Formats: sequence, structure tokens, C-alpha cells
Amino acid sequence: MHIPGPTARRRSYAAVVAALMTCSASWAGQDLAVAGGAPTPSVPVPKLNWRPCTEGSPFDCATAKVPLDYDDPGGRSIKLAVVKRKATGPGRRIGTLFFNPGGPGGPGTVQMPQNYESFPREVRERFDIVSWDPRGIGNSTAVNCFASPEEAADWNASKAAGFPVGEKERAAFTAAYEELGRRCEQRVPELLRHVSTADNARDLDQLRKAAGDQQLTYYGISYGTYLGATYANLFPGRVRAMVFDADWDPQAWTDNASDEAPRTTSFQRLGSGRSAAETVNRFLTLCGSTTAARCAFSAGSPKATQDKYDQLLQRLRKEPVGSWTSASTVADVVSSLYDVQLGGTELAGRLQDLWQGRAPEPSPLPPPPPVPNPNPYLGEEQSTAVFCGDSPNPRDPGAYHTLAEAAAARAGDTGRYWIWASAGCASWPAVAEDRYRGPWNKPTANPILVVGNTYDPSTPLSAAQAMAKELANARLLTHDAVGHTALFNPSGCVNSHASRYLIDGALPPTGTRCRQDAPPFAAPKLAETGGNTTMANLAGVSAALLLTGGGLLFALRRYRATR
Repeated sequence: MHIPGPTARRRSYAAVVAALMTCSASWAGQDLAVAGGAPTPSVPVPKLNWRPCTEGSPFDCATAKVPLDYDDPGGRSIKLAVVKRKATGPGRRIGTLFFNPGGPGGPGTVQMPQNYESFPREVRERFDIVSWDPRGIGNSTAVNCFASPEEAADWNASKAAGFPVGEKERAAFTAAYEELGRRCEQRVPELLRHVSTADNARDLDQLRKAAGDQQLTYYGISYGTYLGATYANLFPGRVRAMVFDADWDPQAWTDNASDEAPRTTSFQRLGSGRSAAETVNRFLTLCGSTTAARCAFSAGSPKATQDKYDQLLQRLRKEPVGSWTSASTVADVVSSLYDVQLGGTELAGRLQDLWQGRAPEPSPLPPPPPVPNPNPYLGEEQSTAVFCGDSPNPRDPGAYHTLAEAAAARAGDTGRYWIWASAGCASWPAVAEDRYRGPWNKPTANPILVVGNTYDPSTPLSAAQAMAKELANARLLTHDAVGHTALFNPSGCVNSHASRYLIDGALPPTGTRCRQDAPPFAAPKLAETGGNTTMANLAGVSAALLLTGGGLLFALRRYRATR
């Protein structure tokens, strides 16, 4: 099957923009509401006045104006920060590829430029690649619940790193999130109710119109897969091609749209704790299967290395090394395994330092991207506002300890880690006014490509399998790999299939499996992937922390702690 380019019949970009200007009113009138099918009030298409982000930058920046509330388009407006890198193949441009880097909380204006080279070469040649900071995040109109950076730092320091251990830390953890909820309700009450994924999907559709594309071409990772699924079911006729990489199961995330009080957390339903435990075990197995020259933490065999890791955590529970506790070490392990190619080697070195009683030195930061504000405020309240407003979680703070201990019986400390990741929702003051809770099987104009890794520290392969099953028309591509996302733990095989699909609409055969180019601790080699396989440009902080907006909450915490 061939998917036509967004610019119908290869018309010029200028012609499409002209048509857009004359047709925008009728397009807006055809938007459908979430559930009832009633037309949404007309919304003006934003104008994107592109200019170089900085002098001499290959990236262009713009600001889009969108309604805070799409049910009241004449009311308050907010801004979206947008970034673009033009297609590099002169005369071969197909259209625009929109990219969401996950999170929730990933600032696309920072992460797309930082990681542009990771996209396959053929995709960079044929598409303008556009990303944005979602509403409430980063350089867009942002959720900021503190009067100063110092206040935010003091709040972050008031609770345990990673997750709480013991009654005293649990009480401080609960109190900290109660305070955060109060601050946010006082400072940005209206914004809290309008940062949902459904709002974000409508913003994405406005950006698609502003770019002049009649259908959407999209690549979303982690949370970006849930955003993509929401878009596909709100606007099924506008899907040209969508790649979902490292998936969230939408039914699990919405608790199957149940109106009953939730008894489980978002990440528990997703299976994050179990998947993280399996990924840590795989990392330790690969580490123990090689020498200490390749993996500094190796004890000579998989079992000995696993035992060494367990003993290290037991020691850190009794006696931390500097500021490194058992809980903060587990958080570091999980977040570092997002990108094992770089993060795995550095993680092994940090674990060995701790084993020898030395506090690891902070990693250097990656170079800033060529955008006006490469270091936006990324307070934890930004991601919390999105997922607590979208996804049901227990409202009883005491429930989290009970759930964490039950999860630990199945998945060790990684089970505790992912249960406590949702603790901020217990006292969160807002629920999104416009949540999309299904159905997830509306027939789309074109099929969707779903990619899942076999060992992922936050999004299990089972979630990708569920996503592919729940969508009306999707194809699953399984990636035999360790790490979070295929885009940043690359495979020439995945890149080839993704490129063909995005360019021509050709799906991989049913049951296709690909293999990671560079498994952890393998001999270094540069595969022909069309991107930077080694990710050397992300030296420093575990690369995945930037790649996915911290992936999820605790990865963001660690990223901020190193800044």
C-alpha cells in the first residue's frame, strides 16, 4: 500500500498554505468532540512565523497560539513553543513528521534538536521534523507551582530520592506532595484542568493544519504513544502514518474507563515494575557474562553479579554512601537502562564505585541544543499535572505503601519504585476537564506501526502487544533489545522498516522481529542505521533522561538533580 504525501498530489508547500488559509474555517468546523460526535467550535489555525532558533542554527523556531479550552475558543489562549528542522533532501520532501519525545513532560524544543541525528537518514531527507513543548511543559505556557527556583529546590529536597523507605520517609513523601498540590491549586488552577492528553491531541491537530499537511505523519515514544493513540481515535480520518515506539496500553492507563475508585496505580496497571525487574536482571546477566574490562560491575558470572547487586542494595539500606541510598540507586539503575548503549556502561561504573564505598562523581551534562532556551523549567508538577489529571490512581496516601510492598514481593525494589511514581496523584487537586477514555478501536485512514522492546525498564512488551490489539488497524514490530524505545536503542532493521512505512506506507510482515545493533557490553561497532548509533553526542547524564523527558517521573527527578 502506498500512503500519499501530506501535500496532496505533490503540490508545492506554498500552494498548500494558500489552500489552508482559504479552507481553515471549514476544516475547523469538521472537528469532532471526544465522545458525542458534536462539532467543536471553530478554532483559528495558528500562524507559525518560522525563524532560525539562534543565529546560524539549522533549526527554526516558532510560537503557536491555541485555546486553553477548546470548548471556549474565544476565551483565554496559551502558547506552544515549536521547533523544526527542514527536510535535507532538496526536491524530495514529502511533508512534516511530528515528534513527541514522551514523558509526559518532555520538552520537544530541547529534545528533538538534541537527538535529531537519531532519526533514520531517509526520514530526515524526506520530512521536515517538527516537535513542540506540550501545553503545561517547558517553553510553552507551563505549569509552575513555585515562586523561584530556590523554592522548587527546597521542595524537592524535602522528600527522599527514588522512593521512601520507612515510616518517617513515607510521611515526608506524603506531606511533600500534599504541599505541591496546594501550591499548584493556588498558582495555576485553571491551567491544571486543561493539560490533558486530549487537549494535547487537539493542539497537535492545530499544528498539523498550520504546517499545511492534510493528514498527520507522527512518531511518538513512551507517553507519545498514548498521545498518538488519543489523536488516532479523535481524528481517525487524519492519520497518514504513525509510529508508536515503547507503548503505553491505553486501556490500562485509563483503568478501562472505570468510574470506580482505582485500587491500582497507573504504572502498576501498565506493568512497569515487572518490566523493570526483568530489564535489570537482563542487564546484570549480560554484565556477568563478560569481563570487568567491558562491564565494571561484573563478578565473573550472571549469578555472582546478581548476588553482588543484591548485596550492594542491602549494604546501602543500612549505610548509604554519601547521598546514595538503596532507593536512589534503584532509581538510577532504572533510569540509566533507558539507553543501555551509553547509560549501561556508565551505570556499571557507578555501581562498582558504590561497591567499593565511593560516591560516584556527577556525570557531565550533554551539550545544549541550538534553541533559544535549552534549559527550560521542568518541575515535577508539569508531568504530574498531565498524568494525574488523565489517569486514575488511589486517593488514599496510605494505599501506596501497601501496594509497594505487594509489588516488591513480585518485582523487588523496582516494584516499589514504580508504585511510588504515582504517589503525587493521591493529593492532586485537579482532574482534566476533557479526558479521552476510549474507545481505542476507531478505524483509521491508514494503519499504525507499533514497536516494542523485549526488555524495557518502563514500558513492557505486553503493553505494545495490547496497543496493537486495541487499535483498529495496527501492526506490531518486536524489537529484541534492552532499553527504552527502539529510536534510542537502535536497530538497522527497525529503522529500515520504520523508514519504508513512513515514506511509502509499507508495513513489515506480520510477526517481524528485529535485533538491537549493539546489545549492552557488546564489542563496539557502528551499524548502518542512518543515525548516530553510538549516541556519543549525549555524553553525560543517562541519555534517556533527555530523550524521553525523563521517560517518566523519577527519571526527570534524577536529571534535575544533576543540573
